Amino acid sequence: MSRQPKSWLRFLLGFSVLTSLAVAAIIALRPLPTISRSSAAFGNLAPSLQRAAFQAAPADPFEGGVAWLNSGPIRLRELKGKLVLLDFWTYCCINCHHILPSLAKLEEKYKNELVVIGVHTPKFDAEHDTENLRHKVDEYKIKHPVINDAEQAVWSAFNVHSWPTLVVLGPSGQEIARQSGEVSFEILDQFLGKAVAKYKAELNVEPFHFFAESEKAAAAQTPLLFPGKILADLPSKRLFIADTGHNRLVVTDLDGKSPILIGEGGSGLTDGLFEKAQFNRPQGLDLIGDTLYVADTENHALRAVDLKAKTVTTLAGNGQQSQRDPRLRLNAPAKSTALSSPWDITHAPGAKLLYIAMAGTHQIYRLDLPSGKISLWAGTGMEDIVDGPVNSACFAQPSGLATDGKHLFVADSEGSCVRSITMGAGSQVETFAGQHDVPNVLFSFGDVDGVGDVVRFQHCLGLAYGNNKLYVADTYNNKVKVCDLKSGNVQTLIGKGKAIAKDKPAELYQPGGLSLAGNTLYIADTNNHKIRRFDLASQTVETLDIESLSPPAPKAGKPSFRNPVTKTEAKASIAPAKELKLVVALPIPPGFKLNTEGTMPVLIETPGHTGILSPEVPPAGARIAPAKQFTLDVIFAEGLKAGQIFDLKISVGAFICSEGSSLCTIKSYIWNIPIEAKAGASDKLVIGAKSE
Repeated sequence: MSRQPKSWLRFLLGFSVLTSLAVAAIIALRPLPTISRSSAAFGNLAPSLQRAAFQAAPADPFEGGVAWLNSGPIRLRELKGKLVLLDFWTYCCINCHHILPSLAKLEEKYKNELVVIGVHTPKFDAEHDTENLRHKVDEYKIKHPVINDAEQAVWSAFNVHSWPTLVVLGPSGQEIARQSGEVSFEILDQFLGKAVAKYKAELNVEPFHFFAESEKAAAAQTPLLFPGKILADLPSKRLFIADTGHNRLVVTDLDGKSPILIGEGGSGLTDGLFEKAQFNRPQGLDLIGDTLYVADTENHALRAVDLKAKTVTTLAGNGQQSQRDPRLRLNAPAKSTALSSPWDITHAPGAKLLYIAMAGTHQIYRLDLPSGKISLWAGTGMEDIVDGPVNSACFAQPSGLATDGKHLFVADSEGSCVRSITMGAGSQVETFAGQHDVPNVLFSFGDVDGVGDVVRFQHCLGLAYGNNKLYVADTYNNKVKVCDLKSGNVQTLIGKGKAIAKDKPAELYQPGGLSLAGNTLYIADTNNHKIRRFDLASQTVETLDIESLSPPAPKAGKPSFRNPVTKTEAKASIAPAKELKLVVALPIPPGFKLNTEGTMPVLIETPGHTGILSPEVPPAGARIAPAKQFTLDVIFAEGLKAGQIFDLKISVGAFICSEGSSLCTIKSYIWNIPIEAKAGASDKLVIGAKSE
C-alpha cells in the first residue's frame, strides 16, 4: 500500500554516484507508481540533493511526532555516528508488514552500527491513536523505536509521499539513499554492508538498546494473544481459534472446554506432530471433514491439520513471498508455488476448491484439492476497488471470506468495502457495500450504515454468512455490522465504537474474525485478546472463558551478558545456613541513570561446583524489576556446612542511559566471589557500589 492523499510521488535525485559502492542501478528523477509493491533496486550510496539533516536542518526532523513507542523521544543529533534507517509505514498496509522481518534481521546483523526508527504516518482515523499503534507494535513484536507521526510532521520533513518508504541517513545525519515500495533483505543487506565499510572511521559501534512493547511485563501473558480468525463448527461442536500472536491454533468445544493446542508456540514453518509443529502468525481457518486448513500468513503458506492423526503438513507455498505472477492464471503445483500473505480461506459446500484471500498481491486464488494445483482466479494485482470480470477487477488487500454457495464474499480491507464474486461461469465482481470505481477510493472510509455505496466501513477484516445475512467485522470501527443480502441494508449490530472489552453494553476492540454456529456469532476480539459470542436471539454478548488455557512457556536458555564489567571480590565468609541474603548495588557512573522500563536478567551460578544451589534458584536465570540496589535470595540445596568452600558468580544485565537522553546501552556486571562457610559469620552479603 503506497498511497498518500496529498500529492504525487517522486524519487530522490542521486548524484556523484560512487560506482564501486552502488548496490543497484542509479536512481534517476522519475514519477513513482501510485502503488509501490516491490523494488528491484535500493539506491545509491550518494549525498542527497534534498537535505543533509545535521548541516541543513536547524530544527530536529523528528520533532512533531505525537508520541514515541519502544523508546523515549530521540533527537537526531544523538544518533551521530550511526547509520539510521527510517521506515515510513502505516499499520494497515500489507506491504509495510512484509518489510518488518527484514528490518528485524538487519537490526540483529548490524546492531553495532545501525539504528532503525519506524515513522508511523497513519492512513485510517483509528491509526492516529497512540494506544491502537501500541497494540500493533506489540502484536508484530517490533523492537526498534516507533514515532507516532499522526500529524505527518516527520513525513513532511523528509518529503515522503508513499507507504512504505525507506530512508537511510549516514553517520553525520546526511541522507544517503531512499526507496519507496518493498525492498528485499538481500538488497538492504548488501547496501548496508557497503555503507558500513565506507563510513567505518565515522561510526559509533556501541549498540543502543530499546525496550519493546512485546518485552514489557504485561506482554504475551494472556492465554490468547491477538487472535485473528475463528471457526465455529456446529456439526462437530468444535471451535477453532487462530491464536495469531502465539503462533498456534487452539481447538475447544463451543463452550471453550477441553482445549487442544496445535503448534509449540515458536514462529517457523515446521511440519509434524501437534506439539512440534510451528506456524508464523496464522489467520484464516476452514474445515472439510477431519482436515483443518490454515492460512499461515507470515509463512506465505497454506497448512493442512489432520485432526485424527494430530499432524500438520504444508499444503501450498514454499515459504517464500511471491510477487504478482500472471502465469498463475494457469494451474501450478501448490507446494512449489510462492504465495504472499494468505489471510483467509474458505470453500463452497460440496466443492473441492479452496478460495484464498491473497492479501499480499490483492488477489483471490483457488486451490484444487484433488490435484494439488493452485491458480489465480480474480484480480489484476493492482490495489484498487474496480468491479467487473474476474480477470480485470481489482481488490485492495482482501482479508476476509465467506460464501453462500453461489457467491464468494470478500472483505476488502484497504478499500473498506465488501465485495461479491459469482462462482459460476463468467464470474463477475461487484461491490456490495462501500464505494468502488471512483478516484481515491482507498481513502473512502468511515462509519456509516445504509445501502450500497453510501456505506462506510473502516478496514473491515472478517466475514461470516448465515440466514441470508452477512456479518462484517468492521475492525477499525470496533464494531460488527450485519448486511441483509436481500435488501442490501447494512446496520451496526454490536458496539458503539469504544475500544474496550465489555459485555454489557457490548464493546469490542478491533475484532478480526467472525464465525456463525446456529444462532451464535463467535467473534475474535483481537486487541482484547478474547473470544466473544453474540446470541442473535437475545442480542447479548458474553466473553468465552477458555478452560485452563495458558500462554506458551518461554524458551529455556541462559541470558547473554554483553559489555561485561567483571570483578573478583575478596574472599567472603558467610554463615553455614540454608539461605544467603545477597545485596547487590550496581556501580552506575555519574551522569548516567538506570532505565526502568524493561526488566533485568540475573543469573546465580557456582562455577565448577554442582549440587550446591537449590532447584529453587532458576538455572537459566530470572528477570527482575530494575533497581540500582536489590536483594537476591541465594538458596542452597542442603544448607552449607562449616568449612565448605566454593565460588559464587553473580551476573546482572542492566540498561544504562545518559541523563536527559532516551538512548540506552547494555551494561553487564559480573561478580566472582570466593565463599567460605564459617560459624558466626553473617547470612547477609553486600557486593558492588552502594546506590546514591
